[in-house]
Amino acid sequence: MSAQIWVLGGTGRSGRSIAAQLAQCGLTAVLVGRDAHRLHAAAEQTDSEALLAPSLATAASEIRQQRPSVVVNTVGPFTATAPAVVDACRAVGSHYIDLANDVAALSAAFEMHDAATQAGHTLVTGAGFGVTATESVVVKLCEGRPAPLRVRVDMVPSMAMEEGTAGEALIGTLLGGLEGRQITDGRLGPARIFSDAMRLTLPDGSQVTTASMPLGELLAAHRASGARHVLSASSEAPSSPVIRAMMPAVSTLMRWERLRSFTTRRLAQVRVKATERPREHSWGHAVVTWADGETREGWLRLGDAQEYTGGVPAEIARRLLAGGGRPGAYTPAALFGPALAESCGAEYLLPQPGRR
Repeated sequence: MSAQIWVLGGTGRSGRSIAAQLAQCGLTAVLVGRDAHRLHAAAEQTDSEALLAPSLATAASEIRQQRPSVVVNTVGPFTATAPAVVDACRAVGSHYIDLANDVAALSAAFEMHDAATQAGHTLVTGAGFGVTATESVVVKLCEGRPAPLRVRVDMVPSMAMEEGTAGEALIGTLLGGLEGRQITDGRLGPARIFSDAMRLTLPDGSQVTTASMPLGELLAAHRASGARHVLSASSEAPSSPVIRAMMPAVSTLMRWERLRSFTTRRLAQVRVKATERPREHSWGHAVVTWADGETREGWLRLGDAQEYTGGVPAEIARRLLAGGGRPGAYTPAALFGPALAESCGAEYLLPQPGRR
């Protein structure tokens, strides 16, 4: 097997960031993409190699033929792209990483655990900011403790936006978060979207409001903690009462696969302007409560959330290439523990535990 790290969607912002951070570690990525001009420009920019693949099927075929050691999938929506890529990786023993961050995509990845174990390859899903930042805090807080009763995680990203289109990965994730979900009595069940609003005072003294937005953090926090009740929230949830009132109807419409696919494709082409990141830091936050009343709260502090989304899969790929994984399907901290987040440049802030 060739000791290569392939990055599917190599011309996108995440793909370029991953490749650049691999280069800083002395590793050369192979960028895989559909547009020859953009692909070679991205490869030159990131000191990478390039592989032209006009379609996902072509990329999967190339994986089967060339047998790279690690494949990083940045192409969304991951419910559509992951199955073919994972099948190709499993067939030749390549390790697989993706940036999925919606409940459906993570659920599908976890269902592949047994097959991945039998094939002897590692599958890591949720290798971006949201899942890694919040799950890592939960794992850190729960170390050496029995399963808690209740967990709440809050994602507070801050990132600079470059001019361009939003992309199907981001839009697919956001639309996936419009279906209200939470973990109740150990089961994934319906919940009102954008509820449970909370005004958080960040460790730097600034304040943000978060509300329930069930992305991949929900499942990752549940699997990491074993808690019976889990809620995931985000500062990206809209605060307008009008928008929140509309969301149940919008959520119902987005359950129609054809409408959701159409909406994803159209919104993915919307161009966005370049903007600076609104805050110096991004944050992952968790509050964990046990049946005896003990409560622990923790924060993970990092810089630009998009840059972190490049750093996490790059570090995971490096570790997998060095033989640090194990067969099966995992989220980042579940596989490598809470120290992974620190190795990607983040810092834990853990106030003293208390009782409520």
